[in-house]
Amino acid sequence: MFNQKSKSDSSSEPTSGSTSATIIASGTTLKGDITSAGDIRIDGTLQGNIVCNAKVVIGANGVVEGDIKGNQSDIMGKVKGTISVKDLLQLKGNCMVTGNIYAGKLQIEPTAQFNGQCHMNESSTSKTEAISNKKIESQAAA
Repeated sequence: MFNQKSKSDSSSEPTSGSTSATIIASGTTLKGDITSAGDIRIDGTLQGNIVCNAKVVIGANGVVEGDIKGNQSDIMGKVKGTISVKDLLQLKGNCMVTGNIYAGKLQIEPTAQFNGQCHMNESSTSKTEAISNKKIESQAAA
């Protein structure tokens, strides 16, 4: 009986090649910057910046007051800050984005709201990386 349970537990563990996602659940408020090599999903509130080497998802109830930098991003909630995405940025549903966007590719649904400037080419994302790093460094020094 115990052997069967331990076999099922071990089979549900992620393999060494897979990555797990970091989730900030609804009802949670986090103040500070997040840096991650894996995917990030925000369903709560974040007051700070996100630097991610994978995909950033802001859920329908998610709120981010800060800059977002990642490879890909799906925004369904509210973002107030600069978004810099190397590949595809999707503004979905009733999302509200206030701030500038730097993206390789951009998809905006008709119900999404966006107030800011949009820059779409690789050189602009490189410039944003330098700007974002300077902002993070200056905030850390303060």
